[in-house]
Amino acid sequence: MEGTIKSPANYVPLTPISFLDRSAVVYADRISVVYGSVKYTWRQTRDRCVRLASALSQLGISTGDVVSVLAPNIPAMVELHFGVPMVGGLLCTLNIRHDSALVAVLLRHSGTKVIFADHQFLQIAQGALEILSKNGDKVPLLVLIPEPFVRSVSGKKNAMEYEDVVAMGKSDFEVKRPNDECDPISVNYTSGTTSSPKGVVYSHRGAYLNSLAAVLLNEMHSSPTFLWTNPMFHCNGWCLLWGVTALGGTNICLRNVTAKGIFDNISKHKVTHLAGAPTILNMIINAPESEQKPLPGKVSFITGAAPPPAHVIYKMEELGFSMFHSYGLTETYGPGTICTWKPEWDSLPREEQAKMKARQGVNHLGIEEIQVKDPVTLRTLPADGVTMGEVVFRGNTVMNGYLKNPEATKEAFKGGWFWSGDLGVKHPDGYIELKDRSKDIIISGGENISSIEVESTLFTHPSVLEAAVVARPDEYWGETACAFVKLKDGVKVSAEELISYCRDRLPHYMAPRSIVFEDLPKTSTGKVQKFVLRTKAKALGSLSKKAVSKL
Repeated sequence: MEGTIKSPANYVPLTPISFLDRSAVVYADRISVVYGSVKYTWRQTRDRCVRLASALSQLGISTGDVVSVLAPNIPAMVELHFGVPMVGGLLCTLNIRHDSALVAVLLRHSGTKVIFADHQFLQIAQGALEILSKNGDKVPLLVLIPEPFVRSVSGKKNAMEYEDVVAMGKSDFEVKRPNDECDPISVNYTSGTTSSPKGVVYSHRGAYLNSLAAVLLNEMHSSPTFLWTNPMFHCNGWCLLWGVTALGGTNICLRNVTAKGIFDNISKHKVTHLAGAPTILNMIINAPESEQKPLPGKVSFITGAAPPPAHVIYKMEELGFSMFHSYGLTETYGPGTICTWKPEWDSLPREEQAKMKARQGVNHLGIEEIQVKDPVTLRTLPADGVTMGEVVFRGNTVMNGYLKNPEATKEAFKGGWFWSGDLGVKHPDGYIELKDRSKDIIISGGENISSIEVESTLFTHPSVLEAAVVARPDEYWGETACAFVKLKDGVKVSAEELISYCRDRLPHYMAPRSIVFEDLPKTSTGKVQKFVLRTKAKALGSLSKKAVSKL
């Protein structure tokens, strides 16, 4: 249009770095980070982040270089989320459950130049560097993050330490902003095999937009107090590390997540928001009364990472938490949907309300559209709440692609959509409900069994603490449902009782035919490792037509 131009006056590349610049002015003296006795203000946090960026520049880090970190929810994680992009680098947050072999693979694949390692995981990092050295690969510089105010017994330093790095930086360092808002800001590796790691690349633009979407769907107001119970390394803390900064909030860092720690910190710091997988919800609702404390005010909890059983949401609300349910993947910067509450649901019975809240919902403001499609024909399926297909996304908070893997990127984006690998239905009101991962669906006698539905039923049994359902080979049916169950402490229930309980509440073909009582293997983000359970179920062998396991 005549008379309009694009100039620095009306266009600045979007980046979450700007959130920190603003909060250092607007919320300068408000507490930004709390970790035990360690406290910083937003003015101090920005200064530390700028110094960190300056130091990284001195260490040879520049635009496009990767800096990795292996650490839990500690202040250094907050600072690295700004310090690394401030020098033009990409931050790679590594899963603290990884062993040295996998860390070595990811360091090599990402081309990491510097790795920051928390003292608790130092041996893992050192082991990874030894593997790289033996293989003749370039070894990144190691920086140790010690516990604050704790010195090594010998007084000698075996590696460069985090505070020394911050101290060597300059406060007047000129922060690098992205030339293009689609430039990468971070790389997040999905859970996968060592042979084909998938590094999901985020952009400054996507991080900026998803941060704002995340605080909106959490209904956060100015200066929230956020308790870190979800891992900061997972999807950059669901982009809430940047989002809390935008609002001048306070990050309460929690190294080890326990029910007692959650209730104590909520009470002490008057926490307003927290987040986590359903395993955290389970931890809270099953906490001993001696560890529970009354909530000091409204406390909002956003859950995701795995579909939460309606029964668990109901129990959380009984304790006084305001529950928000979101769904997404690493490829969608974490949260991509929100189960937005409708006023007409207020009149439903509490149990029905919890079921509605357990849906994955609708696209948040950063995602343009979400659909359920046939993965073969690419056809959009009817919104009838019954027809199952693959959930697909498109929008501004979908990843740039997979690092160094153009084939996988092309496959993930076929037809102009991101294909999630999750199976679900769309209800007539437009709300999505997941039924299973495509690889987790159980096909028994030609019928599809949703493991999520069976698990939700098991969760309503008063003796069940955790449950996961996978396929067990069957010579007659092809597959049957096998449930792995962890019971609550001090209770006993037989496999037959649980199977009967499910048969009373589900179509008989959906009820598990075998039950295994044991602890469930999980990732550090709280997801059950179903591939481990599938291997165990396969090893159990085939069930005959009428046999019921008595494991």
